[in-house]
Amino acid sequence: MQPPLAYNHQTLAVPSQAPTDGVVRALAAQLSPVLGDTTGNRARSLDALAAAAEHGAGLVVLPELCTSGYAFAGAAEARAAAEPVDGPSVRAWHDAARAHGFVIVAGLCELDADGALRNSAVVVDPTGVRAVYRKTHLWDREPDIFVPGDLAPPVVDTAAGRIGLAVCFDAAFPEHIRRAALAGAEIVAVPMNSPAPPRPTEPIPIEIAIAMAAANASRVYVVQADRTGEERGVRWAQASVIVDPDGSVVAGPEDGEALLVADLDPARARDKSWGDRNDVFGDRRPELYSMPSTTPQEPTPR
Repeated sequence: MQPPLAYNHQTLAVPSQAPTDGVVRALAAQLSPVLGDTTGNRARSLDALAAAAEHGAGLVVLPELCTSGYAFAGAAEARAAAEPVDGPSVRAWHDAARAHGFVIVAGLCELDADGALRNSAVVVDPTGVRAVYRKTHLWDREPDIFVPGDLAPPVVDTAAGRIGLAVCFDAAFPEHIRRAALAGAEIVAVPMNSPAPPRPTEPIPIEIAIAMAAANASRVYVVQADRTGEERGVRWAQASVIVDPDGSVVAGPEDGEALLVADLDPARARDKSWGDRNDVFGDRRPELYSMPSTTPQEPTPR
């Protein structure tokens, strides 16, 4: 068995041959940000982007809060590491996207225009910032720090395909991924910081099982970039993975800092058929899915 290809400390899951026509090379970067080290974390993200360029990536997904770290003691610590969307990290990502011609989806500890803290994901391509999504489903202590978003996930038409967004816990809600798919997403990018549970699920982490189920249920690609390492005693699930529209894992998972690479064909995600007689969207019965406005009454016994 040949050893895996490597770029410094980052292992590569596949060789670096150029993708064929119509195919997009996607890369999920599993990194280890340092809490509060915004300058160092920015440099780490740029190293990953440089590696992605070396391997012909058209889409690069970086982890949730990759500029700041995650396990904040409170809002004041998060605020010290926050940046506006027009701040140095996003500007640096734009420069990288413009230099290398790819699309970046990355997690940002955002200070919004009203001074609120947001757990955000940005879509950046050579033309600039294409979308900013604020995480809508906040996990555990996150509501003590961040203001949740209140908009549906955007779907952005890019050179790498139509990209929908979810941030970590968002992906646990089937409605979220389905909403992006119904809006035309071919690829759902998921920046993630998922703490490892005390009793991991077997045979695979639940975050990977969820990604597989979501991809299969809506016939979309899922490109999920988790983190690694330990932060204030929190260990991470290392659930970075790339899943195809059949629900098959095509890259990952890996231990430690790693780059997961896979070639995606967006046309596959536009085909919603399940065999010759079924269609994941055409067979839906939305009229049956809404909850009634009042609680149904029990039938009167005879």
